[in-house]
Amino acid sequence: QVQLVESGGGLVQAGASLRLSCATSGRTFSSLNMGWFRQAPGKEREFVAFIDNSGGIRFYAASVKDRFTISRDNAKNTVYLQMNSLRPEDTAVYYCAADGYYSANYYPQYWGQGTQVTVSS
Repeated sequence: QVQLVESGGGLVQAGASLRLSCATSGRTFSSLNMGWFRQAPGKEREFVAFIDNSGGIRFYAASVKDRFTISRDNAKNTVYLQMNSLRPEDTAVYYCAADGYYSANYYPQYWGQGTQVTVSS
């Protein structure tokens, strides 16, 4: 089992930045590929970013590429999502997820409880 706890969400104005964190436990963090997803009200959950267990491979959704950066600190068992130039359309609950590998049908096995990000215009 893998436990995931997100933090760092909040209410910000358009153009601001936020950094989300996801602390993990239960398995060796350095063996886990990690991802971030989000779900806006009335919409399906969507992929945001992926990082492999070494941190050397990253993928992003087109909507966040060049604004968001996923990173990890294997010594702290934590994955991050740095979000810059936030837009109102980035408003969603953001979920951290673990295990699996990025693909067209990427759906990790383990999920956190989510953290709310609200961007006002």
